[in-house]
Amino acid sequence: MSRPDRDLEQLVWQRAQSRCEYCYFPSGYAEAPFQIDHIIALKHGGATESLNLALSCFYCNSHKGPNIASIDPTSGRLVRLYHPRRDRWATHFRWEGAKLAGLTAIGRATERALWFNHTLVVETRTWLIAEGVFHASPRA
Repeated sequence: MSRPDRDLEQLVWQRAQSRCEYCYFPSGYAEAPFQIDHIIALKHGGATESLNLALSCFYCNSHKGPNIASIDPTSGRLVRLYHPRRDRWATHFRWEGAKLAGLTAIGRATERALWFNHTLVVETRTWLIAEGVFHASPRA
């Protein structure tokens, strides 16, 4: 697997402001190390370059894997997943308390594939919101 060099890793971390680019979880409160995700996996022709890399928490990256699409639970159609470099986060998602809701087919398919609202994840977000260290608001 092609690994980004140190400068590229640093760029990805800075651009993401040390938060998962899918669920916005802050890296400082994660139990497992964050990972650099190939948005389009190498096996699907994705490159190890800035425009194809995203900072991901272990949980999101584990569920996303090499997937580039999933089923929209509303329409039943296969749709591409959210792409942090091409898509605007607020177009596809919104916060409903500690839950992350998909607003579009892409958002719903990504929510489903990455298990954004697994019970343990929602409980953790709820605790972090109560402690004032997690703010459920995306960057523009």
